[in-house]
Amino acid sequence: MISSHVSSFVGLPVVTFTPGMTLPDDPSAVAWRLEVEEHDAEAEEFLGLVRALREQVPPEAVRALVIGEWGEAYERPLPIEPLVEAAAEWTGLRAVFLADLTYEQCEISWLTHGDITPLLAAYPSLGVLWVRGAQGLRLEPIRHAELRELRFESGGLPAGVVRAVGACELPALHRLDLWLGRRDYGGDASAEDLAGVLSGAGLPALRHLGLCNAEIADAVAAAVATAPVVPRLEALDLSMGTLTDEGAKALLAGQPLTHLTRLDLEHHFLSEEMAAAVAAALPGVRVDLSDPQVAEDFDGTPHRYTAVGE
Repeated sequence: MISSHVSSFVGLPVVTFTPGMTLPDDPSAVAWRLEVEEHDAEAEEFLGLVRALREQVPPEAVRALVIGEWGEAYERPLPIEPLVEAAAEWTGLRAVFLADLTYEQCEISWLTHGDITPLLAAYPSLGVLWVRGAQGLRLEPIRHAELRELRFESGGLPAGVVRAVGACELPALHRLDLWLGRRDYGGDASAEDLAGVLSGAGLPALRHLGLCNAEIADAVAAAVATAPVVPRLEALDLSMGTLTDEGAKALLAGQPLTHLTRLDLEHHFLSEEMAAAVAAALPGVRVDLSDPQVAEDFDGTPHRYTAVGE
């Protein structure tokens, strides 16, 4: 999942930009990847790469960006300022992936960000935003009329970011994925922090909701069971977390889920009996119950782990 770089993004093949390169015949038909070669590169090297892209690729051809290593990603925030400065030229930019780094380059929980709100403000026509890593990540509530897909991949998503997403007005958002993660990696959100998202008040078009990789998966499932946003969903993703029989019982005891086309519970800690009960309760739903886990016993205490941590 995070062991290799994306080869395509929003349906476009990813092409790594290098200064002076021969451009593709149609430079607007690719997603441009920006990445410095050395993990300890100076900040100026990445800034120079952005300047070269602005100079050598026609601005109308920049439709999608994938940002890789920018130099010392484990301690220096990804610099979005040069991307914001290019907004007047890159009027056709529709998709951005911040921090497509593998775990060999930098562990996901070490990837450092700052406030990404200015990026959304600078690109009112942006349709897709993916963010990997959450150390230092910040977001302020914002209205964005065109964003259709928002994805946060993390080993631990800060509660402030979770609350900010719930306070945003995103009338076009069709898909939202939040990897909540673990407290020891910065994932300090509670089920209560999801109230804004689960109300659906600012997300009228939401059809896919992912609340994934959650150490608090049982509490999330219980909150989802009565969440106002659920009836409008087509897909619900609670995968990669620590879901147990307790959470599954709460989910089945809540509002009907038979309207869903898909329920993803991959990487779970359900008993065989409970997994069978979930499948039987939702005969018309594609339920993914793959990758069952067994809690590790340390000194008589069961320990359960999310799929993605460090």
